[in-house]
Amino acid sequence: MGRWPRALVGSIGLALLALLPGSGALAQSPATPAAPLVLGAPGSGGVPNLAHIVLVVMENKGTAAIIGNPAAPYLNALASRYAYSAAYSAVAHPSLPNYLALIGGSTYGIDTDCSRCFVSAPNLADTLALAGKSGMAYLESVPGACYTGSTDVYAQKHNPFIYFTDVRQNWGRCHSLVPYNQLSQALAANQLPDFSWITPNICHDMHDCSVATGDQWLAQNLPPLLESPAFTQQDSLLAIVWDEADGGAGNQVPLILAGRDVKRGYVSRVPATHYSLLRTIEDAWGLPPLTANDQQAVPLADFFVQP
Repeated sequence: MGRWPRALVGSIGLALLALLPGSGALAQSPATPAAPLVLGAPGSGGVPNLAHIVLVVMENKGTAAIIGNPAAPYLNALASRYAYSAAYSAVAHPSLPNYLALIGGSTYGIDTDCSRCFVSAPNLADTLALAGKSGMAYLESVPGACYTGSTDVYAQKHNPFIYFTDVRQNWGRCHSLVPYNQLSQALAANQLPDFSWITPNICHDMHDCSVATGDQWLAQNLPPLLESPAFTQQDSLLAIVWDEADGGAGNQVPLILAGRDVKRGYVSRVPATHYSLLRTIEDAWGLPPLTANDQQAVPLADFFVQP
């Protein structure tokens, strides 16, 4: 478990993967495709070739609600020690289209938190498989692997992978969407995947609970990750980002980056969006862009110490 298989990539082709029939309504506005899915050189565009990338997605807070807020001491300490963006924006409202943009390079015309608006389009799972990279989504409070639906504490809209038809219809990929407690098992075995997506439950991600509650959860859960060999002995990246701002001008949200290659005490004022974060992941591993949105986005190269 934990590797999105390459077999599906070869069987469908490198361009426009996953055009498979879905079990729900497809998005009405497809993404503008980028070039055919062909690998490039890892560590391009000023982004280092990283051993691991971990993406934590939090909920509904603008930059001013986190940065400088005494209710979030852990996050502010992390931002001060490493780096954060003062000019990073989400791309839409409400939550779901932002989650889709982070791994698909498009909102696909979706403007609600729909549960059956499944998408048939290339996505990050495809390009990771193309590059032979392992990946897992660790979802707090999800009832089980490959779960479709929501509960009182788990929201399907916060798991974008399940919206992509080729992920749902491929056993290996779908069963890489697992309960969060499996992350601690991976760390204990020193088997952190190349790419890890983390969704806290709807209290711990600050959606239903306070900034302080979310900060405390991160303070308990992120140190074992940052103290693991994947981060202390390898060049790995932790990115913490919020899906959208709850009000606030320009839909500006916090982005905090941490890792050995990240500049210390740095504040980026380069305008960036969720497409920039996706582009950064792609450049680190030579992954092809998925749409014109991430292809044209400027990667977060200014955050990294350049050789």
